[in-house]
Amino acid sequence: MRKLFSSLLLVLSLGISSQTWAVWDVSLKDKLPYISYLVTQLSFTEPAYDNAYWENYDDGIYVDIIDGTPLFSSRDKYNSHTGWATFARPIKPLILSYRPDMSDPEEKRTEIRSKSSQAHLGHLFIDGPVEYKKRRYCMNSAALKFIPKDQLKASGYGQYLVLFP
Repeated sequence: MRKLFSSLLLVLSLGISSQTWAVWDVSLKDKLPYISYLVTQLSFTEPAYDNAYWENYDDGIYVDIIDGTPLFSSRDKYNSHTGWATFARPIKPLILSYRPDMSDPEEKRTEIRSKSSQAHLGHLFIDGPVEYKKRRYCMNSAALKFIPKDQLKASGYGQYLVLFP
């Protein structure tokens, strides 16, 4: 109870909205790296150009750091010059949830969450290249885990090898 109370005080002092509390999972605090906890559970954004995957272009898939759900393929990753991992589309159409993000009135964006874990992943912007239907899925590396192509089968993701002929 004491741990929960101190965590609640932290949330109140940071000004986290009640909208974020709905997915806040204290049990993950000890299981995830600190930045991953802040990003996935408290909707923080990691620093641009100072994260694991912004310039990773190896073949493989990106999965939800919490429950391992496949989210994105490196085949759909592109350099948006923003400093975050950016994708043209998710690996499957119905695995993400979308909601308007009004936290910055100057910037029109949509929050992206994993449907399975409800983790905050990043944002969708409609300012990407035309060949990607102007979609820019700008994701926090801290919300993702990269599974390289040569480890897909051993990691239980063998069905995704077809993405990399």
